[in-house]
Amino acid sequence: MYTIIALGAVAASYSVWRISVPDLGLPFLLLALITLGFGSRIVVPIPRTKGHISVSDTFILLTLLLFGGEAGVLLAGADALFSSARISIYKLTVVFNAAVYVCSTFITLWALRLLFGPLPALTQQGYTSHYVIAICVMGFVQYATNSGLVAVGVALRGGQPVWRMWRDNFLWTSLTYFAGASAAGIIAKLIGSLGVYAFLATAPIVAVVYFTYTTYLKNVESATTQAELAQRHVEELNRQMAEQARISRALKESEEHFRNAFDHAVGMALISPKGHWLQVNGSLCAMLGYDEAEILSGSFRAVTHPDDLGEALIKMHQLLEGEVSSYQLETRYVHKDGSAIWVLQSASLVRDADGRPRHLIFQIQNVSDRKRAEEQIHHAAFHDSLTGLPNRTRLSDRLSLAVERAKRAPSYRFAVLFVDLDRFKVVNDSLGHDLGDRLLIDLSRRLEDCVRRVDTVARLGGDEFAILLDGIKGPADATDVAARIQEALARPFDLDGHEFFTTASVGIAYSATGYDRHEDILRDADTAMYRAKANGKARYEVFNTGMHTRAVEALRLESELRRAIEAAEVRPYFQPIVSLETGAITGFEALARWQHPQRGLVSPADFIPLAEETGLIVPLGMSILRQACRQLSRWQGPADDGRPPLTLSVNISVKQFRQVDLVEEIRGILVSSGVEPERLRLEITESALMEDAAGAVEILRQMKAIGVQLSIDDFGTGYSSLSYLHRFPIDILKIDRSFVSRMNTDRESRGIVETIIILANKLGKEVVAEGVELEEHRAALASLSCRFAQGFLFSKPLDAEAATALLTAAGRSFGTYDSAGLWQEDFEQVGSVYAM
Repeated sequence: MYTIIALGAVAASYSVWRISVPDLGLPFLLLALITLGFGSRIVVPIPRTKGHISVSDTFILLTLLLFGGEAGVLLAGADALFSSARISIYKLTVVFNAAVYVCSTFITLWALRLLFGPLPALTQQGYTSHYVIAICVMGFVQYATNSGLVAVGVALRGGQPVWRMWRDNFLWTSLTYFAGASAAGIIAKLIGSLGVYAFLATAPIVAVVYFTYTTYLKNVESATTQAELAQRHVEELNRQMAEQARISRALKESEEHFRNAFDHAVGMALISPKGHWLQVNGSLCAMLGYDEAEILSGSFRAVTHPDDLGEALIKMHQLLEGEVSSYQLETRYVHKDGSAIWVLQSASLVRDADGRPRHLIFQIQNVSDRKRAEEQIHHAAFHDSLTGLPNRTRLSDRLSLAVERAKRAPSYRFAVLFVDLDRFKVVNDSLGHDLGDRLLIDLSRRLEDCVRRVDTVARLGGDEFAILLDGIKGPADATDVAARIQEALARPFDLDGHEFFTTASVGIAYSATGYDRHEDILRDADTAMYRAKANGKARYEVFNTGMHTRAVEALRLESELRRAIEAAEVRPYFQPIVSLETGAITGFEALARWQHPQRGLVSPADFIPLAEETGLIVPLGMSILRQACRQLSRWQGPADDGRPPLTLSVNISVKQFRQVDLVEEIRGILVSSGVEPERLRLEITESALMEDAAGAVEILRQMKAIGVQLSIDDFGTGYSSLSYLHRFPIDILKIDRSFVSRMNTDRESRGIVETIIILANKLGKEVVAEGVELEEHRAALASLSCRFAQGFLFSKPLDAEAATALLTAAGRSFGTYDSAGLWQEDFEQVGSVYAM
């Protein structure tokens, strides 16, 4: 439609540019006024067809012949606008119709010019064959283009075939175009002979002829109509006689059909106003399991379920009293074997000639299958498919009722327990998801055993459960249930011969806190559960308002941390790693520090656990690795003093270690920073490696393949297997600070440190001791042949600028040993940098 509108606009614009206004004069103006004012309103119907001849169509074609063509194109557009605006309220349709008429008239004009030359010259010829052919061509082109464009537009808009649309709606209109063209050709010749004003003088005669003709057509049509009506009346009488015969036959057939339907279709019965069976069909007997005599000996009350009888009697009373004309009721009937069946009972009343109730007609359809399906769908919508427990939606409904009841009755109390397994992932990863599902099912049954029948145990998803304790006396009831849950989980789970122990963290929220929405108490129980996990797991915590404050603060801190990572506010600080033999700085460990714009330096203890919990540790860890490698690139250079180049140790978190593209990201950072791979030491915790020891071996081998060194952080605090330690391609063991800090006061800690050092030496691994804060620690480590250490004795973590100053001032050495092995602190060289 927009394409045709655009083409119409171009054709109209071109016609305006070519038109010669001085050549038009008063005759054209009069013809235009007649066309626009009266032409489109005056039509001459063509008998026996759907078509008509519009006077405006004749006048437009006449304008083409008399005034050079462009005037006819513009007059066609104006006439179409006026005509369409009267019959359509849609502006796009009006403009489209005008554009179609402009385009078809424009094409007709140029077809005539190309085939027959200038049009005014054409009209000066006599009634020659040349002139007749031109008039036929004019009618044909106008018809083909006009009807064709409209047919295409309508077909595309309605999604119909173009040919079928044109054939069904526009084929018969061809006669009107040829009639209009012929009329225009004759009028043009008359004007050529008599002049336009003489032609206008004959207009009243033309009008009389027009009205006489139309009156004649109406009379003919009326006579034809009366004849047709008479014929139709005869046909209708014949049809009615045939219909009466058909009805007579149908009545006999319908009586037989009704008898069959009564006996074999849905259950049907006639019942007296007092409820006694008067007549029943076979389907009802089969439905209830009785024979006909057994049913007729009683009343419908005997087969109606006792719980539904009251409603059935009320409906029946309303029908008998005329309060309702009929009713439908889903109710339960009792089968002969005692089982309940759901039926759809439709009832209507038949009255006698005096208006008194005569009997009721029951139609009874067995809908038990549908009711069972509905119950299954309802159960699936509100219950967990694996455990059969109520789901979150069902729990929300019951929590909402509890909250509303607590508002109305201050003495009413309830509590919500949020339960989360502590080691469920270990089952899925080690034993598989099938046994994980078995564990959840067994756990569900144990949770149900810990509560009353009035309470609700729901599965929220995964290994998360929630319990609504309804109508309790006080907080002690909730904590007692939490304790019973811990006792229930203390017993092992038997998973196809695998004995598995697990614990749960439980959060408790008590209604006395005051809640307006069920979401809030569930949120607070969840908050308390996370506090239980943070405090060591396998325990319960009761929610208090302080937890909510901390949770809100944690949420705000998470948002700020996310922004800080993007803005590179979390930066690496560098703690030196020192050779205990020479006192030289051999490398640094990069530690994350958050330089907050308002709070200043935020402690890692405040944001690292949050980053682990939210998953932000992954982008944070990669940001620290990227920044630290760029700094090492600034420090590294050819060793002209014979000392090995500096190394950089960077921690890899558990979640980073599980990244499928971790190795590629590390490779990319090394390439972009220009750091030699062997100078980068990646530190992975012992527990992270042992979560999936077999998979960890493969990842560590991929890391070794790119040339980096690997270190086990916090060694000795986990549960490493020596067989896996031998298989891990590890270069360095880092002794945890907890052992180093107690080695001079605890013989067991000293023994562990000594064992780790001996084990590392036997396996050809390096050892780095963390947390060296006292001279006694350094001396004890040196006596045990530990070669490297780090800690506050040497330096606190420093920012890049301070670490660079330390390297420069200390000359990469903190001092030397005397012959007795005593530490010589070189404060003169280190200066104020060392004191940071």
